Amino acid sequence: MTHANATEAFDAAEREMWKDRTEAYAGSFARLCAHPVEALLDAAGVEAGTRVLDVGTGTGTAAVAARARDALVSAVDADAGMVAAARARGVDARTGVLPELPYGDGEFDAVVGNFVLNHVGRPRAALAELHRLLRPGGRIALTTWSARRGAGQDLLGRACEAGGAVPPAYLPRLDPPQDWSRTADGLAELLGEAGFIEAEAAELAWDHRAGVEEWWSGAAGGVATIGLVVTSQDPGTVVRIRREYDRLCAEHTVAEGRLALPHIALLGSGRRA
Repeated sequence: MTHANATEAFDAAEREMWKDRTEAYAGSFARLCAHPVEALLDAAGVEAGTRVLDVGTGTGTAAVAARARDALVSAVDADAGMVAAARARGVDARTGVLPELPYGDGEFDAVVGNFVLNHVGRPRAALAELHRLLRPGGRIALTTWSARRGAGQDLLGRACEAGGAVPPAYLPRLDPPQDWSRTADGLAELLGEAGFIEAEAAELAWDHRAGVEEWWSGAAGGVATIGLVVTSQDPGTVVRIRREYDRLCAEHTVAEGRLALPHIALLGSGRRA
């Protein structure tokens, strides 16, 4: 497979992975991804009157938070279901797929992307596009998952492994030449390569509090890569995965039916010269 074909396959798999998953995402992993939003907006300098674009808005969480700051908010997502969910919350959202978005050069004072960079097949081209959309002096802020993982991030994966799950061949896999070091230094370097100045990044660590059934529902509903793994198994394997999940939950239980799940992400920011 050529590099171009590998990138197209990754993007196609990502689009298919999120299709018709809006409700399942909203009821499970959306709260997890909401945790860094205020820090994300701070890093982008979002305040009253800021023209901000929320890229990969999902159900609109970051866009709604930016609007609460009296910013002038636009939003875009690759999935039509997510766009509809964001619009239902009053967000000016439209469908668009990185690295080509339907906005003009220098249209925004700030661009934010909450866990979107990990879902694009050409991250460098995506950042170049976001650079184009910013006015001179405008700021970008992005979150993405780190190579260093919290124990809570591995709970569902450990359950799949212990339950004998075999990952399907169609999982999204980034073409190696497109990949980058998933560290704070790696993210800052990636932003710098895209032309952003004052590029910096740091780890964010937190314990996500979730119900046992809530956390399972994301995977069982086919959300994200772990959801593809779970929903591709035969019924007997899914039963075994659930049994192992219930067993492993004891490591993170803080109250009956409640979990504290350590997570680690990266927050990077920069400015267009």
